[in-house]
Amino acid sequence: MAETKGPLQTLDRGLVMLNLVSQAPDGITVSELAELLGVHRAVCYRLASTLAAHGLIVRGADGRLRLGAQMRALADRFVPQLRAAARPVLRDLARACGATAHLSIAEAGECVAVEVVEPPGSVMHVAYRVGSRHPLERGAAGRAILAARPPHPRDPDSVRADRERGFSVTYGELQRGAVGVAAGLDCALGAEASIGVVALSDLDAESTGARVRQAVADLTEFLGRAGEISSRKDADG
Repeated sequence: MAETKGPLQTLDRGLVMLNLVSQAPDGITVSELAELLGVHRAVCYRLASTLAAHGLIVRGADGRLRLGAQMRALADRFVPQLRAAARPVLRDLARACGATAHLSIAEAGECVAVEVVEPPGSVMHVAYRVGSRHPLERGAAGRAILAARPPHPRDPDSVRADRERGFSVTYGELQRGAVGVAAGLDCALGAEASIGVVALSDLDAESTGARVRQAVADLTEFLGRAGEISSRKDADG
């Protein structure tokens, strides 16, 4: 029987450190990181030096650590991979609902469509374009992203209701006569995102919501399976 191994401690600490740096808009010192990680300052310094050597973090003139430019490069590569994985899921969803299906992500307080699939054989459908953006608080796609976040006391009632229901439904918020239904992806997948559909005809909220949630589950399963395959390859190598 193959031996089950836990995470590599040094790598695990480095990734936790990277996450802590990402949560500090004004930067963070090595001493502060050492305290948060529960390690000696010298250990923390070596971890920081390794991450800096790969461009993942930088140390400013004030001595505080911030994310490096390489993090942006990695983030830019993530979205195309997410789009490619979502494309077949969106095709199935558009066909099943007879509506335009889309994948959207959160970016600087806005909801941005990054992949759109129109329903096959449709005479009339909503022209929702890649790159379309709007405030997260408006439209089903943005509200679904907000509902997928951990609950917050300042959440509006609409987001609380969406979270409890499992999907968001909006009517005419972005385009007169358009109906949107969307569900958010688990943030643990690496991005705040949602999958949804939009149509000019009235959609049955419950049945469409169930299809959208299934699409989210299908994409989540695919991404999780890809991660398992990658882990097995690393272990076998």
